[in-house]
Amino acid sequence: MAKVYTVSQITSYLRKLMLRDPLLGSLSVSGELSNVKYHISGHIYFTLKDEGAALSGIMFASDAALLDLRLTDGMKVWVTGSIGVYEKGGTYQIYAKSIRREGRGELYERYLKLKEELEEMGMFDDIYKQPIPVYIKRLGVVTASTGAAIRDIINITKRRNPYVEIVLYPAKVQGEGAAESVAAGIRTLDDAGVDVIIAGRGGGSIEDLWAFNERIVAEAIFNSSTPVISAVGHETDFTIADLAADLRAPTPSAAAELAVFDHGQYLESLDHFRDGLRDAIGSRIMRYRLRLKEAESELKKNRPDAVIASKKMRLADIEAGLREHMKERLRTDRERLAEYSRKMPDAMQGRITDLRHDVAIYAERLKGVSPLEKLTMGYSYVSDEKGRNIRDASLLSKGDMINIHMLKGRVKAEVSDVEER
Repeated sequence: MAKVYTVSQITSYLRKLMLRDPLLGSLSVSGELSNVKYHISGHIYFTLKDEGAALSGIMFASDAALLDLRLTDGMKVWVTGSIGVYEKGGTYQIYAKSIRREGRGELYERYLKLKEELEEMGMFDDIYKQPIPVYIKRLGVVTASTGAAIRDIINITKRRNPYVEIVLYPAKVQGEGAAESVAAGIRTLDDAGVDVIIAGRGGGSIEDLWAFNERIVAEAIFNSSTPVISAVGHETDFTIADLAADLRAPTPSAAAELAVFDHGQYLESLDHFRDGLRDAIGSRIMRYRLRLKEAESELKKNRPDAVIASKKMRLADIEAGLREHMKERLRTDRERLAEYSRKMPDAMQGRITDLRHDVAIYAERLKGVSPLEKLTMGYSYVSDEKGRNIRDASLLSKGDMINIHMLKGRVKAEVSDVEER
C-alpha cells in the first residue's frame, strides 16, 4: 500500500523544493498589477497577472517603506523577489523585494483615455451636479441582487430610517453585458420616480469594476434627472461612474449613510425645534406683557381725558373767533354792496351815452362805404345772367344779356357793342 501524506507534509515538501531551486530564489517577473491593497500593518498585497495566468504577491512593510511609487491597479511593473509557498493557505506567491514601474496596463490606458474625453465634454463639471435630497421616501438601488453591497445598503437604510422604501434593480455588475445592465437600471429607476439612486457594487480588481468605467454607464448617470450616488469598490478605487455621479461614496454602506436621513435623529431635531419654539413664544409673550404694562403706566401718567378737554376748549375758542370774523366780514360786504347799488345807475347811464356816440360814429363810417349810398347818387352796377358782378367789359361779348341794378329797380339789356379801355 502506498504511503499516505498529510496536506502539511506535501505543502512543506513543495516549499523546500522551491527554496532549493536557484531560479525561484531570486528572479524578476513582469506583469500587470491588480487588486492592490495597502494593509494597516504596512504590508502590500497584490496580484500580478498577464494574459494567461495570475500570481499572488506580497511586499512586507520593511521593503514597502523603501518603495518610491504608489502601486495602483492596472500598473505594469517588474517585481523582483522570490517564489515561495504560503503553507497555511496552500498557495504559492511571490515575495517582492522591489517593484519597478514598467508602464500602464491596457485597461488602465482605456480608462484614462475615456476619462480625458468625457472630461473635455464637461460631463464631470460641478455645474451639472444635482444636490442630494435631505429627506427621501423611495431609494433606488442598481446592483447585484445578491452580495454584500445590497445587504449593506438594506441594513444601513433600515437602521437609519425603516420607513424608506428600497426599489432594487437587480443588475449584472461584472462581465459581459454588465455595463448595459447597469445603464438600463439607472434609466429604469429614473423613470420610476425614486428620490435618489445608488449605483454600485463591492470592491474588486480593475477588471471586476470595469462595467463602471464604460461610456454607456457614465451617460446614463449624466442624463438621469434623479440624483445618482456612485458606490463602486473600496475607498481607494475610483471609476468613471464616480466622476460622472452627483455624489461619490467610497462604499455601498457609505452611500446608504449619505442617501438616507437618520429618522431617530430627525425626531430628536423636531423635539429640539419644538422646545426652542415654545421657549421663543413664551419669551415673546413676556416681552409683550411688559410693554403693555409700560403703556398702561404711561397712559395713566399723561391723562388723555385732560388732554382731550383742553383740545375741546381750544376748539370752542377757535369756533367763536371764526363766527365773529364771519359776522364782521358779512357786515363789510353788505356796506360795499349798498355803495355799489347807489353808484350803479349813474355809471350805467354814462356808459350807455358813450356807446351811443360810438355807434353814431361807426354808422357814419359805414354809410360812406355802403353800396346803397352809392346808388342814391345815381350809380348802378351790372351783373350777368349767372348773377356775377361785372366790373370788366372784357368779360362780356356782343349779344350777352346783362342786368343793370339801380337804387330803384333793375333793367335787363342786351350788349350791342363792347368797348375796352
